Amino acid sequence: MSYAKPPVLAGSGKSDYENYLRTDELLSLQKNSDQWEHRDELLFTIVHQTSELWLKLASSEVAEAIEKLRKDNLREPQRLLSRAVLCIYQTHNALDMLEKMSPWDYQQVRRALGHGSGFDSPGFNRLRKLIPDLGAEFHRLLKQEKIDLITLFLNDRIFEDLYQLAEWLLELDERIALWRSRHFKVVARSIGQDVEGTQGTPVEVLSRLNTFTFFPELWSVRTEITNIALKTE
Repeated sequence: MSYAKPPVLAGSGKSDYENYLRTDELLSLQKNSDQWEHRDELLFTIVHQTSELWLKLASSEVAEAIEKLRKDNLREPQRLLSRAVLCIYQTHNALDMLEKMSPWDYQQVRRALGHGSGFDSPGFNRLRKLIPDLGAEFHRLLKQEKIDLITLFLNDRIFEDLYQLAEWLLELDERIALWRSRHFKVVARSIGQDVEGTQGTPVEVLSRLNTFTFFPELWSVRTEITNIALKTE
């Protein structure tokens, strides 16, 4: 006996779950098996499509965090940024699936990609454009409190909300850096290091991007703190 209630939401699905999530459309976004260059196209596609969805959510959370900060709201952005960090964590973990493809199987899938490249990810490119505004608001708030970074970190209990915000910015920066590093390792494991990607970009370029950080000042302030501590010993 079925206890499922009939759908009340508009859609072609047999349930409101299907209609709300638009599963008919969602599950038709991947190629059918008779269109595959290789069966692992489904794996490759799902990893990247779901990553774009997580990045879309991350961007939405960061964008709202920026708007809250512009209104001098320091509490809510912390929760929003914690969500964005978890979104990046999901994209990081999804890369594990790509390593379940052999290097030769990946070459078969690669034939179907054209010039497709992670550099063209709309989700990450939107996130990358938003983060500088996040940093700008953080530094505006520092200036508003009439303190610099080292003062903030040496008096974290006094400026608790601003300190926690700084830590979430660093957490986001670190998580993105780890994801980039993981992505480089996956690419190197799949196609090698001394080759070019689908857009003709040398794989070694990905390695150089691993040194990039959005908030270098939040990393270097740690060195300042260490130096201060050493002088007081």
